[in-house]
Amino acid sequence: MSDRQFVLTLSCPDRPGIVASVSAFLFSNGQNILDAQQFSDVETGRFFMRVLFGSASGAASLDLLREQFTGIAAPLQMDWQMRDRAQARRVMLLVSKFDHCLADLLYRWRIGELAMHPTAIVSNHETHDGLQSVDIPFHYLPVTKQTKQAQEDKLWTLIEQTQTELVVLARYMQIFSDGLAGKLKGRCINIHHSFLPGFKGARPYHQAHERGVKVIGATAHYVTGQLDEGPIIEQDVERISHRDSPDDLIRKGRDIERRVLARAVRYHLEDRVVLNGRKTVVFTD
Repeated sequence: MSDRQFVLTLSCPDRPGIVASVSAFLFSNGQNILDAQQFSDVETGRFFMRVLFGSASGAASLDLLREQFTGIAAPLQMDWQMRDRAQARRVMLLVSKFDHCLADLLYRWRIGELAMHPTAIVSNHETHDGLQSVDIPFHYLPVTKQTKQAQEDKLWTLIEQTQTELVVLARYMQIFSDGLAGKLKGRCINIHHSFLPGFKGARPYHQAHERGVKVIGATAHYVTGQLDEGPIIEQDVERISHRDSPDDLIRKGRDIERRVLARAVRYHLEDRVVLNGRKTVVFTD
């Protein structure tokens, strides 16, 4: 068995024979299925699938597989992608003042937990220049209300120039315009706190403490034009008590944000997330 592995993800209108068509295609092209997950959404009538496969013969052309799979996908109205797992995705990391999520992602990348190629670290604060790896360019892009559009234009140019495939807002405290959010649909992940009830604006952990909340959490989602309302990828919570101070909430919140964002990024990098309208289908390992 070849060490070379590919991942196929797809969604399409649900109907009988989809799994059989995909399996027969892979078999006829000398591929061996290593792992397969599927889900039929009875509410939307759509079918979702993730298949990990490898070449039984030890040789395979990804371009040829893609070309030939088009003949299977078109009649079934599939939205699909096929990718070589050895090809690490190009990821740009954006951060503002708080760098706990950024530092965590960089650590996980360095130890091999996140299979990505960081293209740049971008911040609207200069204080992170010392955190960067020598192999990751750092870009300081300050922004004000008056310069927001110009700053976003520079950011988009940088994304294109570096051929960035995924943008991660690792506590980047700027709201993207509808235009930029639209360009990054399905390839920009954000992390934010998640309270019941929700507390927006400044000092959310202090607001939560004043209301005596019993659960705090974090949500990682894809960015859309609607603030913090994009398709959710991952969430987690932690119970707190009356003994916890605002500083305790902030400390625990940082921990939740780190692990939730890391899981969401890993799921995306491993092709485990498929968009389903305003939701996602996440094929966890």
